[in-house]
Amino acid sequence: MFKKALLPALLTLLLFQGCSKDKTEDANSLISVDENVLTALDGRKLKVTKQASNFILENTKGKVVIFDIFATWCPPCQAAATHLSSLQEKYKDDLIIIGVTIEDNVSNEKLLEFRKEYGADYTLVNSEQNLLLINKIVSDIGLGDRYPIPVMVIYKDGKYVNHFIGAIQEEFVESEIKQALGK
Repeated sequence: MFKKALLPALLTLLLFQGCSKDKTEDANSLISVDENVLTALDGRKLKVTKQASNFILENTKGKVVIFDIFATWCPPCQAAATHLSSLQEKYKDDLIIIGVTIEDNVSNEKLLEFRKEYGADYTLVNSEQNLLLINKIVSDIGLGDRYPIPVMVIYKDGKYVNHFIGAIQEEFVESEIKQALGK
């Protein structure tokens, strides 16, 4: 008889223990938020905030942001630079392209040479935080520790739209930009 009464009492106690007011947490404190500050070649600081699965580039409300993860020595990355520049020019009011190199110790001079040689007329960043941001982005889209480059990840108002890996035709990227902008 005692055993039959003990089980329901124990289950009831456990049920109400989870409802204890001592363990209340604000819902916002459960959302992971962190920031990376990237340095553009012209010295500008770009703040990227990761909030849950969103990557929000400061002051870009209503715009499409493409993070182009690349290396200066990568032939597909070199080819993509011209296409990305074309898209940046075509959608200059609605699009921001950020070239984030995976190279650890690349000089600004090397990136400026890359820009000149391959027509990378969009923002290139070179900072200690590049790899931290890259790792968060590729992890978030499920690529893991090893991935081919270039990787282009498209966001609108910080929300993931799509990504492309490797050499890709400009028309495919443009289609995603248009769709994200509602054009």
